[in-house]
Amino acid sequence: MAGSEPWNAARAAGIVAELQSLEGATLPILHALQETFGYVDAEAVPIIADALNLSRAEVHGCLTFYHDFRREPPAGRHHVKLCRAEACQAMGSDRLHGEILSRMGCDWHGTSADGVTVEPVYCLGLCANGPAALVDDEPLARLSAESLDAALKEARA
Repeated sequence: MAGSEPWNAARAAGIVAELQSLEGATLPILHALQETFGYVDAEAVPIIADALNLSRAEVHGCLTFYHDFRREPPAGRHHVKLCRAEACQAMGSDRLHGEILSRMGCDWHGTSADGVTVEPVYCLGLCANGPAALVDDEPLARLSAESLDAALKEARA
């Protein structure tokens, strides 16, 4: 699973330095930090702002605008992201999400007793195959409660 390293400001600064010359570097940097640490620590905001000559407010705004970025480490050993976008809603995701959350015994942004953190996301790009989810960053199309259970069982193995 992504994000196995503990937060380290020096390592983060190295990642920022590596990517700062990219055009539109803010998003690639945020993605790289999340891939490395599992989230984007608040300490990263001034590092990114200084490197890209942006205000801290601009970096913070980007970090908080996109729902996919975590600002704290995920609590669970496994991570499920359920798509809440319109195409998945049209395929019954609201009812399905209610069933999944009930089975897991937690709410959005919560962690089940067996260590699965559940988060909403807004479009995974699997619109033609919805409802969709990510299980530990692996896409799962035509989601059902049963297919999610099977994917989690495989992830735990």
